Amino acid sequence: MYQDSIVLCSASKYAEKYYLNEDFDNLPDDVKKELQIMCVLFTEDVGGVIILEFDNQGELQIKTEAYEEDILYDEIGSVLKVKQLRENKKELFEQLEQYFQAFF
Repeated sequence: MYQDSIVLCSASKYAEKYYLNEDFDNLPDDVKKELQIMCVLFTEDVGGVIILEFDNQGELQIKTEAYEEDILYDEIGSVLKVKQLRENKKELFEQLEQYFQAFF
């Protein structure tokens, strides 16, 4: 069991930036690239911010948020997109959870 959640990566439409936690620099390059593309495309599509983090049980969580005054943020689209990511990237997410549990 882990103390707090640990951010894997995130992307922000507002800052137009992608972040990968340096603790995960040793992930394979293709995995890092896939995460970057996935997160950036998510924010380009629905706006706001996406955060992938491991909870205190070692499970990968996908969180989204947006500024309250952001009228362009697609809240319904973000829920649907997260569901789609969970289905389409299920194998990747399971492998990341195994990686996390092995190394953290």
